[in-house]
Amino acid sequence: MRISRFLSPALLSLAAAFPVLAGDDDKAAICAEAEERYVEMFGAPSSEAEGVTVVTMYKYNFCPAEITVPVGTTVRWVNVDKRTSHSVLSPDASMPESDRAFPEEHVEFTFLEPVDAQTLCGPHWETQNMIGMVKVQE
Repeated sequence: MRISRFLSPALLSLAAAFPVLAGDDDKAAICAEAEERYVEMFGAPSSEAEGVTVVTMYKYNFCPAEITVPVGTTVRWVNVDKRTSHSVLSPDASMPESDRAFPEEHVEFTFLEPVDAQTLCGPHWETQNMIGMVKVQE
């Protein structure tokens, strides 16, 4: 017998929504870990980095996954993973794929025009869904 025969439609819709909610919680926990790793590596929170906006790369995630910045902002993607290397590219912003950033290394790009720029990790965007967004506004 199928389980769905015993569950009400309301319970089925709740069960169907649960993985999405768990995924959001998982990403929040991953990003909290990423910030802890950043502080361990650099001795201060990422929000205190001078002259740049920091996005960490950790466990196949960009943290935060989406940012909004003004034109002229330099975004620094910092690899806080323990073993994995990442790259960053954005066809929307005419940003070619960077070299690989190994743990404790970073990639920077200055956004000079307004754009909604999807950012991808070259080796992990298809297999691990490592995709972010930088919204650049006037």
